[in-house]
Amino acid sequence: MKFYTLLALLGSAAAFAPASQTKSSNTVLSAWKDDAVVGKTAPAGYFDPLGLSKNKSDKTMAYYREAELKNGRVAMAACLGWYITAGGTHPAFGGSLSDDPLKAAGELSFVGWLQFIFGCGVIEFLGEKIKERPGYVPGDILGASFWVDNSDEGWVMYQNKELNNGRLAMLAFVGILTQDILYGNYGDMIFKPLVK
Repeated sequence: MKFYTLLALLGSAAAFAPASQTKSSNTVLSAWKDDAVVGKTAPAGYFDPLGLSKNKSDKTMAYYREAELKNGRVAMAACLGWYITAGGTHPAFGGSLSDDPLKAAGELSFVGWLQFIFGCGVIEFLGEKIKERPGYVPGDILGASFWVDNSDEGWVMYQNKELNNGRLAMLAFVGILTQDILYGNYGDMIFKPLVK
């Protein structure tokens, strides 16, 4: 199990390759190591310990940024959802599923899984259509780059906060999942003493 945890951490290292919010081109990495790059934050600075960004084009780095943002957003939602499920709250199912999120995933009906897969498919389809928009910036699915650019310090700070929170959530979710697999429902340790 420790091997799988290590593998998951190493596999997610590509998500830590910082990127700028410039349009894709065929130049090599220089713009991604600039001091003003979004995602280059203290204490790590330009964090790419495995060298995954070495000699990559701006187009590839934009793809990495897109993947980092998407995985970070999903991980933040997964961490929150894990604790909602572990706390015994199932808004959609009225408490008919287990409090252990791993067991609840196995108890979910086929129709429930179809709804989940369909919902994810719709989101992915919309994301691909949004990418066709002129001036698209990686990860900007709501079109904020139309109104503000990286010359606004507040906007850069917001983007860095989202990236750092997403990076932390990816690591946290690996820890939460490992905890549950190895030792059982982590939510029991937190919520059951509060109920007594």
